[in-house]
Amino acid sequence: MTTARTALRRTLTVAAAAALAVGSLAACSAAGSTESGTADDLDAALEAGGKLTYWSWTPSAEAQVAAFEEAYPNVDVELVNAGTNTEEYTKLQNAIKAGSGAPDVVQIEYYAIPQFALSDSLVDLSEFGLDQLEAQYSASTWGAVNVDGKLVGLPQDSGPMALFYNAAVFEEFGIAVPETWDDYVQAGRDLHAADPTKYITSDTGDAGFTTSMIWQAGGRPFQIDGTDITVDLADEGTQKWTGVWNQLVEEDLLATTPGWSDEWFKGLADGSIASLVIGAWMPGVLESSVADAAGDWRVAPMPTYDGTPVTAENGGGGQSVTKQSENPALAAAFLRWLNSDPASIEVFLESGGFPSTTADLEDPEFLAIESEYFGGQKINEVLTQASKDVSEGWSYLPYQVYANSIFGDTVGQSYANKSDLNDGLAEWQNQLVDYGNEQGFSVNE
Repeated sequence: MTTARTALRRTLTVAAAAALAVGSLAACSAAGSTESGTADDLDAALEAGGKLTYWSWTPSAEAQVAAFEEAYPNVDVELVNAGTNTEEYTKLQNAIKAGSGAPDVVQIEYYAIPQFALSDSLVDLSEFGLDQLEAQYSASTWGAVNVDGKLVGLPQDSGPMALFYNAAVFEEFGIAVPETWDDYVQAGRDLHAADPTKYITSDTGDAGFTTSMIWQAGGRPFQIDGTDITVDLADEGTQKWTGVWNQLVEEDLLATTPGWSDEWFKGLADGSIASLVIGAWMPGVLESSVADAAGDWRVAPMPTYDGTPVTAENGGGGQSVTKQSENPALAAAFLRWLNSDPASIEVFLESGGFPSTTADLEDPEFLAIESEYFGGQKINEVLTQASKDVSEGWSYLPYQVYANSIFGDTVGQSYANKSDLNDGLAEWQNQLVDYGNEQGFSVNE
């Protein structure tokens, strides 16, 4: 699934990320067809059939392709796992620069979509009438696939953030479920004071988590207008977040267990990591990787600053049609089926994904599911409300892949030193401004 669960498994390197952004402004459109069409053309393309190549690493991809080919036997879809996130993006960027080798349809996480959209490498799906599908998706995910006035993909999954907490630990130590961030910090203090082996959460510095937290706090540090970019990692919202999180960092109230390590999963199982503020795709991870804690965990709304319900997206992505596709109508038709047909969505949900489609988010049966792992709680009621509460107006950098790759060397050092996160953010900003200008953008000039 295109979620932060895969994003947090990344092994990013500056060299790999740089390869993605270098030449992004100069990358020419691929050598495939760029003819536009209509929704009727998509139906005709499915009837005529043909061959497509689809790059994806999602757990549901194989079953979805099989279901599609059964429904449309004239179409042959070659599924290729070209690597997870950054590995795939490097191969895609190389194919774009070479002018050949890109797939017809490619999976891209939301944070990476602007990079390929602004290099004019993705088909504008509104040319095939797919902009008419807007009402089918949550506002935040629809916004993520619309870049510079073009519909460059369709959403697949979403990751509205919520508070996942170990209710057994909270009950044992008399910790109330935090409603505000002040409550959350105090809960961290109380829990760690009562048992120094336990922490309210773990965080060693992750770019995706940080940007999501800034997003929820109202920060909008990245403003993009074509090739003109403003980076302001000291805006009001960013400082609102650091004002809270600095307390946890500087008071040594965060577990320093690296995310997605064996030790991290063990901490989630034994209660030494008592909560996570994370995307709505997390239940499947807990069920499969923290089975020993079944019945202990619950889900609550993300804490707020002033009592106003607001959250952000953390992870997720969709699929796009590349301009190298020799049959963009057929590729768009496959993509339409992949992310809007009920048969495909059913396969996706069975694999543990959290939907971006409003029909599923509002489905009474989906909302009424009682999760055995979460003690019978109807967790989808909390998570779907979170999807409605996502704050609007967020933007990623057109070189966010590179930005994430240098996070550990900048903001990550503040975590390691248990010092002011604002210092690390200032260094991150300096490097992002310099890098963007080197790539031909006009950043903070």
